[in-house]
Parts: sequence; C-alpha cells; structure tokens
Amino acid sequence: MTFSLVARDPKTGAFGMVVSSSSPAVASRCMHLRAGVGAVASQNVTNPALGPAVLDALQGGEDATEALSKVLSTEDHAAYRQVTVVDSHGITALHSGPNALGIHTDIEGDQAVAAGNMLATPEVPAKVLYGYLESTADTFEARLLDGLKAGLAEGGEAGPVRSAGLGVVDDVPWLTTDLRVDDHDDPIAELERLLGIWMPQKAAYRTRGIDPTDAPSYGVPGDE
Repeated sequence: MTFSLVARDPKTGAFGMVVSSSSPAVASRCMHLRAGVGAVASQNVTNPALGPAVLDALQGGEDATEALSKVLSTEDHAAYRQVTVVDSHGITALHSGPNALGIHTDIEGDQAVAAGNMLATPEVPAKVLYGYLESTADTFEARLLDGLKAGLAEGGEAGPVRSAGLGVVDDVPWLTTDLRVDDHDDPIAELERLLGIWMPQKAAYRTRGIDPTDAPSYGVPGDE
C-alpha cells in the first residue's frame, strides 16, 4: 500500500527517502536512514525491523546487495516484503517478494531505487525515479518530493493516499530533515507545504545541534 524512493545525493553524499501510502503514519514504519551508511525502505506488509538490520549490515562492511541478501536470508516472511537499499557507494539493491500486494514493481537508477505495491499502474515507480532524477530543483529534498509528485500524477496507489514522509540525513548522526504527514486528505500537498516552511530554517537548526554558540537567535517569545 506504498510507493517510495530511496536515494544517495551524488553531490553531497546525503541519503534521502520519500514515501506515501494509503495507510496512516507510513514514514514511521518504512523510512530508515543512517549517516554515512545508507538508506532503506521496508514496505508492503511491513516488517520495520528489516530497515535497521540492513543498515547494520551495511555499517559492518557489506554492500547493498550483500546486506539485503544477508538480512532476507533470516526473514521468515520474505515473500511478503518489499525492501529497497542504497549504500554509501551508491550501489542499489531491491527485493519485491512474490506475495507483495496488488500491482507491484520496482526500478533501479543512478544511486536511487523506487518501488511500490497496490499501484494504480505498473509505471508508478519509474515515474517516481525519473521525476527525481530529472528534477532541476535546488535542494535534495525538493528533488525527492518531485519524484513523489510524479508518481502521484501517474496514479499513485489504486486507492487514495493518506500519509507521506520525507527524510534526509547528511554528515551528522540525526535526520536533518524529517517531515511526516500521518493522515491527511492530500498528504503530498501537505508535505510540500511543510517542506516550504522547513527548508529556510533547516541550516539554523542543524547549527544549533552542532554548536549553539554559533546558532542564530531563536527569535521566539521568551528568547530575551
């Protein structure tokens, strides 16, 4: 019940993911990012434990293909899972089990993978991938969102989407962008609205985490 994209930004080495689903709170279950390590989407009858397990394998020295194979070899219900991976070298890997729901497809591109299930058309993941790769937006986040919007324009899921998320991690050990719409009539539009609020403030919040003495004023009531 999901379509998603994981990617490594060739310019910066940051990892990102964007995802949408007809079920609530999709990003909380499916989005797994780790600085300097990789990005993993675990979806379709989701086992959220697969994401951290693949990231651990990547961090242990496996590449994307090896890490995914290693983790799936211990997964009792791999036939029901859909997992995509991109590692720190931009290597990609994917798995769509034969019991994935409805129309389900996946596609690999340059340091990026898109996948989906219960889709309106088999072309949705390709539209997501190329919507991202061909985007001319100024930021990694905006390019990821352009991919998601392209998938929605192709039809998205067979049913209406209700939740969406977008995350990016760079060279600090937390997500420098982590936006989630857990239930909404138009979650991708709402995600775009939140991104418009967040991006002008992103650098300041990142600086506050690294060195608050160098951070800009909070500029809020009580900050006197």
